[in-house]
Amino acid sequence: MTPAAPVAVFDSGLGGLWVLHEIRALLPAEDLLYLADSEWCPYGPRPRDEVRERSVRVGRWLQGQGAKMLVVACNTASGAALEALREALEIPVVGMEPAVKPAVRDTRAGRIGVLATQGTLASERFARLLRDHCGGVQVVARPGTGLVEMVEDGRLDGEELRGVLASVLAPFREAEVDTVVLGCTHYPFLSAAIAEVLGPGVRLVDSAPAIARQTRRVLEERGLLAEGREGRVRILTTGDPAEVGEVVARMWREPAEVEGVAV
Repeated sequence: MTPAAPVAVFDSGLGGLWVLHEIRALLPAEDLLYLADSEWCPYGPRPRDEVRERSVRVGRWLQGQGAKMLVVACNTASGAALEALREALEIPVVGMEPAVKPAVRDTRAGRIGVLATQGTLASERFARLLRDHCGGVQVVARPGTGLVEMVEDGRLDGEELRGVLASVLAPFREAEVDTVVLGCTHYPFLSAAIAEVLGPGVRLVDSAPAIARQTRRVLEERGLLAEGREGRVRILTTGDPAEVGEVVARMWREPAEVEGVAV
């Protein structure tokens, strides 16, 4: 594998574009290959075994496209399949976990909220995260039911979204948390609306910047870091590229064509 090979990034849909943007900003020389598994989105409500099998299939396909590294930009897939991916693939794999540790570190009230998918909240990785890092801190965990679908449809603002958020976030307001973990890569695209519903004084945290830094560390350790060039971004989807492309145009900050693929 050479430094010129692409870094592959995948998510159940388009939420991982948030992670892709952070990696792009930190590593502009890297070629990035993003796959939105739109045909199977959302992963959150699916059985754990199904998510694991699908994630390994996607990972193997991306490795077959010549990727030098895989970034699993999906908390649900990371919770269900990260160990399986590392066993199945020959390339390094970086995964996600909700940013609970910085939230626990920074909370002043001793109360944090975690907004994530059902799959993430039910995973052993999440349970272990709470056991290892949340002693003495009250954690209010809440599934973001319906939010992934709204992001996938490009509904990033508006009264309908605020109505859904008011219901989903009500337990956080009642518990008076001062920090909320955005535990799904889709949710940062809704940060402005979430902050408006939660009100002032509530800090939002997500894992994307840390994942970008970890990606750089792994590439450096493996001698795979690209330098001195302008990297290219390719965005693929297992769904309808025309439909997905319309939403990507609202979410991505650079011109990009979306290619349809079968995985």
